Amino acid sequence: MRFELLKADGLARAGRLSTPHGVVETPAFMPVGTQGSVKSLAPEDLRQIGTQILLANTYHLFLRPGHLLVAELGGLHRFMAWEGPILTDSGGFQVYSLASLGRVTEEGVRFRSHLDGAEHLLTPELSVEIQQALGADIIHPLDECLAHPAPRAQTEASLALTLRWAARAKAAWRRGDGRQAMFGIVQGGGYEDVRRRAVEEACALEFDGYAVGGLAVGEPKPLMLDLLEFTAALLPKDRPRYLMGVGTPPDLLGAVARGVDLFDCVLPTRNARNGQLFTAAGVLTIKQARYATDQRPADEGCPCYTCRTFSRAYLRHLFAARELLAYRLLSLHNLHFYLALMAETRAAIRAGAFETFRARFLARYAVSSGGGPSATFESTEV
Repeated sequence: MRFELLKADGLARAGRLSTPHGVVETPAFMPVGTQGSVKSLAPEDLRQIGTQILLANTYHLFLRPGHLLVAELGGLHRFMAWEGPILTDSGGFQVYSLASLGRVTEEGVRFRSHLDGAEHLLTPELSVEIQQALGADIIHPLDECLAHPAPRAQTEASLALTLRWAARAKAAWRRGDGRQAMFGIVQGGGYEDVRRRAVEEACALEFDGYAVGGLAVGEPKPLMLDLLEFTAALLPKDRPRYLMGVGTPPDLLGAVARGVDLFDCVLPTRNARNGQLFTAAGVLTIKQARYATDQRPADEGCPCYTCRTFSRAYLRHLFAARELLAYRLLSLHNLHFYLALMAETRAAIRAGAFETFRARFLARYAVSSGGGPSATFESTEV
């Protein structure tokens, strides 16, 4: 993997990330394909809307269909018919989100499957083995993520464990073929001095890039952005920076303004399944009765297939009738919106006009009276 910083505009960065399966122009948004599939969309759909890189989930693919089977069938790229880059998380977020099913120890995470109740032990070494078997281009060490707020003593102990796991994961990675990049994960909760130590010790392990974790886990939005700005400023300028599991369109631009290069979030597809469309003027809730006879496209001026072809009235009908096509068309639009936003952001940074672009976007983008996106910031869809 190679990362080139092409242009900086303030703290905003435009770069190029080269991987064995293709080049990613950054800043970039990664659609979430938890189980080797972006919900309701085919790989061809994703290619046509400009997807550069996907995220897949270690925990879920380990449980079903199993990493060894995926490897036997040619790896995740061939298995899901996606030729582009793939990033996998470590399973650490599932430790957090499925805490009632697991127990964290020095050895790893002992948990019961949410599918059949079978007991498993996920260690840092096994997490790396799973991701290497899947054949992802970018992988991560197992980490522990805490909810906000967490006491200082618990946060410090959790970070120490995460760093010990990171060292074990890096050692396991070195035993591989070296074709996969490994990003370190920076935890540290809501404490700046703990996050500083997290950055220093993660950088000492010399990862290929760095993921900022432990944000959007219950803290107020201003605190999230402050912690992100503090953390990103400490990270090496010559390595890619990935903010895990965030967020709404304004969140993305706020993070770009603080120097982040990569993002993932389930909001585009999850909100689509709840009848919400992201548009230039805010969030449109298509299930509302006022759209029953509305012949306009969901987002006027949007060139995606959904907006070129169908009216709001038809989309509302599909959603009210629980037709599966509704989920596909809304997901297609929402992901197109996110990917186009990132493309426009890259162009603005290269032109030295990012803040002007951001201000213009935010001035128009206002959550509609139909209700805005949920506050769920997860990198996995079950």
